Amino acid sequence: TVSVYGYGGGIIPRFSEVGKSFPESKEFHTLRVQPPAGNFYSTAMLRQLGDSWEKYGSGLVTFHGQTGNIMFIGATTENTQHFFDEINEYGWDLGGAGPCVRTAMSCVGAARCGMSCAHEHGIHRHLVNNFTDDVHRPALPYKFKFKVSGCPNDCQNAIERSDFAVIGTWRDDMKVNQDEIKNYVKKKGRQYILDNVIARCPTQAISLTDNDEFVVDNHNCVRCMHCLNVMPKALHPGDDKGVTILIGGKRTLKIGDLMGTVVVPFMKLETEEDYEKIVEMGEEIIGFWAENGLEHERTGEMIERIGLVNFLEGIGIDVDPHMVNYPRQSSYVRMDGWDEEAEKWFEKKREEKQTASA
Repeated sequence: TVSVYGYGGGIIPRFSEVGKSFPESKEFHTLRVQPPAGNFYSTAMLRQLGDSWEKYGSGLVTFHGQTGNIMFIGATTENTQHFFDEINEYGWDLGGAGPCVRTAMSCVGAARCGMSCAHEHGIHRHLVNNFTDDVHRPALPYKFKFKVSGCPNDCQNAIERSDFAVIGTWRDDMKVNQDEIKNYVKKKGRQYILDNVIARCPTQAISLTDNDEFVVDNHNCVRCMHCLNVMPKALHPGDDKGVTILIGGKRTLKIGDLMGTVVVPFMKLETEEDYEKIVEMGEEIIGFWAENGLEHERTGEMIERIGLVNFLEGIGIDVDPHMVNYPRQSSYVRMDGWDEEAEKWFEKKREEKQTASA
């Protein structure tokens, strides 16, 4: 194995079997380096990294690997330490490799996107700063990934690719600018709006009046983001913003691909206490998985094996009917026990209200 002083991961060792014939390929290790939150770079930062890599490595760089790291490909065992020392001196750190917390990722966020519903980079930094030790010292059943997307467009593919997905959302009414709606109709034509916006709403939650105004059934809006993406000047997320947290997304491993399961339907992230809660939740989940996960088993696979209810009990979260594992198969009848769970939840809320008023 290959590592730098004080670190147990972050480097992927590559040794060639044809080193005698091609000496320069004998050692060709890859260093994973964590990118800035949101992948914001200055040209000066990139030049500095490039100069260091040309000094100690092959010059081959990938922006970015599937986990999100900057991949510096092609260093000898001796030069891995020299390169790390130099870039660490001016502020860069290795990412995760092996059975550990992997490098976190966040979308470009509010800096460039009008759909942002959360402070993506703040969430990213809170999580990364807290789990730095778990990134550098592999001691878990397998990999664990945090990804943050600022809106339900999920540009980071967090729901599909991360064990802990944070998705920005809103819970009040969508904001509609009727004047801009009329401008879109005037520019594109009424039939275009009917065919490409109204007809493509998955829950038929929007309609266009004879006066070319939008009527939105916010109760049935599922935040698919299609209409907002097509008409960004006219439609925007509401004002009551927060995040949804999904657990267990992953690609194929022991079992097939899994999408994240909704564990926290809505959570405000405004105060330092709110950010502490999301970090504590991450600690609880990683701690439970570390104790109960099998070797080479992702969080989602553990949940499939032990059951979602047991997992929720283990991390101290009450069952909520809004927790969604997958959409119902039939749009006309429910066969998933939702009504029974909803009644239990409403009963619990009534008891809490009575206790509070007593």
